[in-house]
Amino acid sequence: MPDAPIVFETDFGLGNEWVGICHAVMSRIAPSSRIIDLSHLVRPLDVSGGARLLADSLPYLPEDAIVLAVVDPNVGKDRDIAVQAEDGRLLVGPDNGLLPSGWSAAGGVARAVEIPSSDVIIEPVAPSLHARDVLCPAAAHLVAGLALERLGDSLEPGSLATLELRDPEIEVGKIRCEVIDYNRFGNIQLNVRRPDLERAGLDGAAVVAVEAIAGSVQARHGQTYADFAPGEYGVIFDPRGWLTIIRGNPGNALADLSLSIGDLVWISEGDR
Repeated sequence: MPDAPIVFETDFGLGNEWVGICHAVMSRIAPSSRIIDLSHLVRPLDVSGGARLLADSLPYLPEDAIVLAVVDPNVGKDRDIAVQAEDGRLLVGPDNGLLPSGWSAAGGVARAVEIPSSDVIIEPVAPSLHARDVLCPAAAHLVAGLALERLGDSLEPGSLATLELRDPEIEVGKIRCEVIDYNRFGNIQLNVRRPDLERAGLDGAAVVAVEAIAGSVQARHGQTYADFAPGEYGVIFDPRGWLTIIRGNPGNALADLSLSIGDLVWISEGDR
């Protein structure tokens, strides 16, 4: 697959040379492959956030793309793996629960291998930067045509690490959820999908009450950011399908509600 792209996701940030060096390593091995930077701004060490981003993005990625994801708090201790999903998609990354959301969206695991092959890795391997020396070379060699089994020994799919992404607690009229992400505008992403709102009977509510430890506000249900006046609280479903608390420009819902990732939020029907 010499022309297949590599989709690259990390928590490396953009304030150092790591992303550039990883690009260089892959380009030396597979110079005709295009590298698509999905994001390098996954919150530091946030495996759950990286897993959600990967699953949400998969439907929009080129079907022949190899997915390379690196969010690795235990770098050097977790296995490095490559997985072929049932639909043929190849995913490369640490065996820490980051990849399962991706391969689940692609039909499950067909084959998996560990990546210790000296034919692939760059030696000596830096214990704290397996992305450069193990994972990037593996992804690039797969693009260049190396067979999956040449990367290393087969792994039983049942032995691969999984990650439990918490679902909201739902009862009629109320949802107990949590903050899973936010963006630079202060919009707050909750672990609530449209079916969750329907199960709680809140999908028809024009206004919902948003309650957090710091207090509660009334938020009008809308479709897009422009539906709200300056300073007005609202909830919309963002482009990834998550229920999102916003505040009309120039408001900042995250700062104004004093919320952080992992904080609990309660959603119920509000005052009309």
